Amino acid sequence: MALEKPPLTRSQTIAALADQCVQCGMCLPTCPTYGLDGTESESPRGRIAMAAALARGDAEPTATLRIHLDHCLGCLNCERVCPAQVKYGELLVETRALIGPRPGRPRALLAMLKQPTLLRLAARLGSAAGLARWKRRLDARLPAGSAWRAALGTLPEATPVTPPVAADSADGQPTVALFPGCVASVEDAEAEAAALRLLRAAGYRAIRLPAFCCGAIDLHGGEMDTAERLAERVRETWRSSGAEHLVSVTPGCLGTLRRALPGVPVADPASLLAERADRLRFRPLARRVALHLPCTQVNVARSEGTLQSLLRKVPELDLQVAPRAPYCCGAAGSHMLEFPGRAARLREATLDQVAALAPQQLVSSNIGCRLHLAAGMDDGGRRWPHMHPLTLLAQQLEDSP
Repeated sequence: MALEKPPLTRSQTIAALADQCVQCGMCLPTCPTYGLDGTESESPRGRIAMAAALARGDAEPTATLRIHLDHCLGCLNCERVCPAQVKYGELLVETRALIGPRPGRPRALLAMLKQPTLLRLAARLGSAAGLARWKRRLDARLPAGSAWRAALGTLPEATPVTPPVAADSADGQPTVALFPGCVASVEDAEAEAAALRLLRAAGYRAIRLPAFCCGAIDLHGGEMDTAERLAERVRETWRSSGAEHLVSVTPGCLGTLRRALPGVPVADPASLLAERADRLRFRPLARRVALHLPCTQVNVARSEGTLQSLLRKVPELDLQVAPRAPYCCGAAGSHMLEFPGRAARLREATLDQVAALAPQQLVSSNIGCRLHLAAGMDDGGRRWPHMHPLTLLAQQLEDSP
């Protein structure tokens, strides 16, 4: 009888993942940080070599070494083009878990962002205090490079709208559970209501789960104990839902939800809507709209094609897809707060791409990307109304006959 092999240690896992890299360099042109700095240490290939050295004990996680790992956006453009199919995302998570959270990480700010109740309270207080009047003055008093200053720049000037959602009565239909998340449950509540409306119009039974953090911020920051506690909460919530599909309007949550729920169908709502697109009818909208595709929608959800097909069902809509030459807008979860200067450089390249399309409106499915881009619009004088693409679709949805 064959004996079971003992499970690999974290260091052994990292070394095995790193060994898959053939050092071909095909990832380099797709990497946003390599594009910023042009150095091997800011490339996927360079980071894989660092991870392997750390795992084998050939290097120590000095500040000089780990800054390059911390700079990684986790966009997974490299994984998408890798001919050796290196699981770079898994390698990055395991390496950050090995070396631990970044010193100086803004833990108090990140802890607040993970609490929907606190976020909602902050939004209401900001609106009541006239945030639009004093936001820039407060911004000027905070240190350059401060995570709190970067967060203030993304804070909406009005209280987010939370539309009422009618109860679902589609008995006998496949049940889809919407995971609200943390920031999205407050700042993108309108998109979540839109997703529920669209799913129900397409014939699904759609329910909304309780709002809490999926653990993505902790998982990608090396806070593995907290990430695992939140993953267990995800599992408990899923088991009690009785649903057959799990969706999130924020593609940035999908990878973490899939990690917590292996074998569970976790998807972008656009993917399920596309399967029943023949049931959806939309009113015309004569408007030029720029579609920004977040990295996670392209590389994790892989739903960019289905989303574009849905939007093109809106008669008269002039849909323009923003080119992905910069490859990432720089938001990347907490990256825009921890490295605001680098994030701003990537954002400028993205906004330049959008501006070249001369849009009347901008749509993007990731709330972090949208808030980050909006902060840059304010700074650069380029202001476009912005929303989630599902919100636009729901606004144009014809009532069912």
